[in-house]
Amino acid sequence: MIRFRFGQDDLLRTRFAIAPLMELLGAFYVLRRPERSVVHRSWVEWAAPRVSGLDLSLLDAAAPFGGPYWPVFISPPPREPHPTIEAELGRVARTPPERVVAEIVRRYPSHLPAAARPFVDEPAWVLGELVGQMRALWDTGLAPRWPAISAFLESEIAARARRLASVGSRAAFADLHPSVSWETGCLTVRPTTKSAADVELAGRGLLLIPSAFTWPQVWPRTDAPWDPALVYPPAGIGDLWEPPQPDDGALASLIGSRRARILRELDRPSATLDLAVRLHISAGGISDHLSVLRQAGLVTRRREGRRVVYARTLTGDALCPRGG
Repeated sequence: MIRFRFGQDDLLRTRFAIAPLMELLGAFYVLRRPERSVVHRSWVEWAAPRVSGLDLSLLDAAAPFGGPYWPVFISPPPREPHPTIEAELGRVARTPPERVVAEIVRRYPSHLPAAARPFVDEPAWVLGELVGQMRALWDTGLAPRWPAISAFLESEIAARARRLASVGSRAAFADLHPSVSWETGCLTVRPTTKSAADVELAGRGLLLIPSAFTWPQVWPRTDAPWDPALVYPPAGIGDLWEPPQPDDGALASLIGSRRARILRELDRPSATLDLAVRLHISAGGISDHLSVLRQAGLVTRRREGRRVVYARTLTGDALCPRGG
């Protein structure tokens, strides 16, 4: 049982983030045990043939399925709300060698298998190899579907934040997950493992990380020096891969032909100027339409370096027929 104890300021400092590395690790587990994640069957059928030739031996050794602990350096809680996969893999690559050794030894306290030996003998070298394997898995199995996944997670964050603001912590945490409960300043998590911890947040707040691929579990993260975090599966994951398919022509009648074209074009995240070039519409016109679509909850925006890119939300995906 894990208990997160909230002080006076911790609710105000509770925040959300999307964590590409958490999704990567969750997706890796789904591929290794697909029978445990029926809601991801459609994705598994698509991804499994594509990743079958990848060498993931170091990821298998560092984070085998099951057990009470997996090394945190593989997927540390993010430091910002929307980190890129490049930034997160960079953090893995910069893990101090002594931390790699300590966490691998903790994962295998009684016997270190041969496959995990490089993490102890050559931690600095093996980190580069591990990051390469993780990047290959991302590029092959997750990157093509990331716009839909991230839009789904953005929708959950927006809905959960509104719920926290409007109905308070008890109601907002009540339906977070069946294993999570809230009582007088204490969030209790009953994970499927035998993990136990009593964590005083002490002004740090709690980092809430919605994750598609953790379903049906929650992953509490309590290891120092990272901020306390709770990874949880949002409701409605079944619609992520199999959204209802509306009539294509009806979309233009509903929101107008130009907005329909923009929404269909956002099957991949795009900046205003990119959309203007592809659709032969002025940048000002694109900006006006995006503003309306965003207010309607059909698109979301985020900053990537100096660019602001737009992507469809889960609601926006549901309005667009597959393939557009």
